Amino acid sequence: MTRTGVYPGTFDPITLGHMDIIRRGAHLVDRLVIGVTTNPSKSPMFSLEERMEMVRREVEQLGRNISVVSFDSLLMDFAEREGASMIIRGLRAVADFEYEYQMAGMNQQLNDRIETVFLMADVSLQPIASRLVKEIALYGGEIHKFVSPAVADEVRARVERIGRKGS
Repeated sequence: MTRTGVYPGTFDPITLGHMDIIRRGAHLVDRLVIGVTTNPSKSPMFSLEERMEMVRREVEQLGRNISVVSFDSLLMDFAEREGASMIIRGLRAVADFEYEYQMAGMNQQLNDRIETVFLMADVSLQPIASRLVKEIALYGGEIHKFVSPAVADEVRARVERIGRKGS
């Protein structure tokens, strides 16, 4: 039987922290599905299609057991459709844990056959958040420590198109 895990997120943009969790999560399952979603409470810099392509490009060298799928539904419905037995979530700090703990409890109420597994981000990557990467870029800061060179180029190009702040 194939053990499938789902790693959901908006990935706007995908960071080195996300890549750390993807690399490590892929070792826990036979098949890892990266679920790229929309979040009504966030204003994405990149469209869903752009984020999907970005994630696909970034993970293509990691192995054949990783697929990238978009979804716009309850996470547990998506996980069920993918045949997942676990949700993989990355934690950076205590604040993440409080939110993720609440979400895991709600998800368990929706489907108790799917476990949530938390992976701590590598210590060097813990401060990285997509929201902060975008903010740094929008104010002209350097983001190469937080994302791959290709993603940094895409973010810089998008900032040039929409305009920097504070200039």
